[in-house]
Amino acid sequence: MSSGIRFDKVTVQYGGNTVLDSLELTVEPGEVMALLGPSGSGKTTALRAVAGFVRPVSGRVFIGGRDITSLPPHRRGIGMVVQQYALFPHLKVEDNVAFGLKAQKVPRAEIPGRVAEALEMTGMASYAARYPRELSGGQQQRVAIARALAIRPNVLLLDEPLSALDAQLRSGMLAELARLHRELPDVSILYVTHDQVEALTLADRIAVMDKARLQDCGTPQDLYRRPRTEFTASFVGNANLLPVKVGSGSVTLRSTVLKVSTEGVAPGASATLCVRPHLVGLGEDGPNALRGTIAEVQWRGSTHRLYVDVGGPDGAGGHRVKADVRELRETPALGSEVTLHFAPEDAVLLGADVGGARDREPVSAAGVSDG
Repeated sequence: MSSGIRFDKVTVQYGGNTVLDSLELTVEPGEVMALLGPSGSGKTTALRAVAGFVRPVSGRVFIGGRDITSLPPHRRGIGMVVQQYALFPHLKVEDNVAFGLKAQKVPRAEIPGRVAEALEMTGMASYAARYPRELSGGQQQRVAIARALAIRPNVLLLDEPLSALDAQLRSGMLAELARLHRELPDVSILYVTHDQVEALTLADRIAVMDKARLQDCGTPQDLYRRPRTEFTASFVGNANLLPVKVGSGSVTLRSTVLKVSTEGVAPGASATLCVRPHLVGLGEDGPNALRGTIAEVQWRGSTHRLYVDVGGPDGAGGHRVKADVRELRETPALGSEVTLHFAPEDAVLLGADVGGARDREPVSAAGVSDG
């Protein structure tokens, strides 16, 4: 069976509650697709539908063009890694990795070579004779990945595999997963996470999930630079979302006129202006200036994050704008007046009235659903 995954209007319900609603999504052969969303968004349910651990009430799941909806998990040709490793504590590393091969009745003579290959690929060859209790969390996760790879799967399912690791280990494992993807170019990977950094770092495309439905899908660059919805803008990265009225080549935030592209948007329409915090600078520079008062300052090592109330206090008619600026020698005092700026090309208009202005393909059944 070749790789590649396709969800054909897949719906899953638990006790009458819809937890995955008419999902249409295609993961191309050799592609890493991240399912990104908050808890309860349906992303893990989608992965479990591929694994065969849940049965859709409607719709079909395909791997490599073959309908596997009714197949038991062990006949689907998949490898799976979950967040809690799920290693057998009484088995050595090499035996844990061999477990799936024995379950698939791989000839006994082939097993040692396949185990050695998988452990070498994950950098765990020298730990073959150890028990899981003798390994760190990161090493245990590598063994779990080796076990999944040993069966030479067409599809690899990763369910929040790094969530139990600390920040440093997580960063290292991300690099290892990226390397594995380069070494296994034909394996399709479905990667479930709620962590934006993991999705942006590893995925070829990201499917954004919320409330059991697919909200958006695209490359990390597209979703970050040109989000389609406010939910995508706020969940993929961080964003300033400001309500504006659209003019001709400009928008108005309260009484402040800002120059942005309004191509395809009718004057007078309501919209949301999206600007990423790292694209907002401190001081007057260029056509778009926002004046306000400092509400909060956070030091973040190489940067300061400024929270600036524009047009009055936040919640009292004003809007709080976030700006990530290079580390300041002297931080502005709370309540002091400052000016922020951003370039017209760094802003994106969002909202129901601006659908015709987008240059990305609409969400459709060719790749994802209209939901």
